Amino acid sequence: MSETMTMKHLLSVEALTIDEIHALIRRAKEFKHGENVTLKRQVFASNLFFENSTRTHRSFEMAQKKLGMGVIQFEPSTSSVNKGETLYDTVLTMAAIGVEVMVIRHPQDEYYADLLHLPVSIINGGDGRGQHPTQCLLDLMTIHEEFGTFEGLKVAILGDIRYSRVARSNAMVLKRLGATVLFAGPEFWYDEAFDAFGTRVDVDEVIKEADVVMLLRVQHERHAGDESFSKESYHAQYGLTNKRWKTMKPGAILMHPAPVNRDVELADALVEAKNSRIVRQMENGVFIRMAVLEAILKGRGVL
Repeated sequence: MSETMTMKHLLSVEALTIDEIHALIRRAKEFKHGENVTLKRQVFASNLFFENSTRTHRSFEMAQKKLGMGVIQFEPSTSSVNKGETLYDTVLTMAAIGVEVMVIRHPQDEYYADLLHLPVSIINGGDGRGQHPTQCLLDLMTIHEEFGTFEGLKVAILGDIRYSRVARSNAMVLKRLGATVLFAGPEFWYDEAFDAFGTRVDVDEVIKEADVVMLLRVQHERHAGDESFSKESYHAQYGLTNKRWKTMKPGAILMHPAPVNRDVELADALVEAKNSRIVRQMENGVFIRMAVLEAILKGRGVL
């Protein structure tokens, strides 16, 4: 068993050192191969998701239960949020009843800024247009399983970049880890702030040269009312069509944080293609979240 790290919160990948990132990946792989832990006492967690989620929400719940934690259910639609309760008061309440670890997804950027003095550990499950650190970590784990390194890899991030927490987190850390990051997609969904992490290139060219083709979900909920958008047009111009897929170089893999808009970001048949790692990403999400939770639990002295 590798040495486990200690954390109080996980708010962004920027807060992690390169060594800490590698330590979490190693530990996640050990969990994947059957490693487990024993808690000194009962610990309760709660997952506060103020935006819809299947993969992140349920894989955290699975990770918590695999570690022997109690999970206190929370649904905004049936909570006092509907009576005007603030996020701060919700977290204060959950802490008061004995919840020690909270995974929170919220549409406000850096929602956690006012919560860090409370006696709980917070894991960022996604903040506004900010970060999604555990999605980034599970993506890194999936890439590392495939190639054994990040150095020298060409990673293409394609699609709705401006509004993507996944793109922001992954681009930052992949550059730090020694990968070359390339961006492609509609110009109106690109943010020049990403120039600090990589280079914007043509879709057809980048698919031919990338080791990892990372597609991003078109976030229809953030583009409500945009009548100019066409699924068919997007797929033809920027999506991974069957024709483009055939130009990927041998050994290259395709990834997507899901949920997938089939026949938009990629052709329906490619979701489970031989070189697709989309299902593996979902599988690895449980184990990387176990590693993060373990580091939090160690920080709270309950391992």
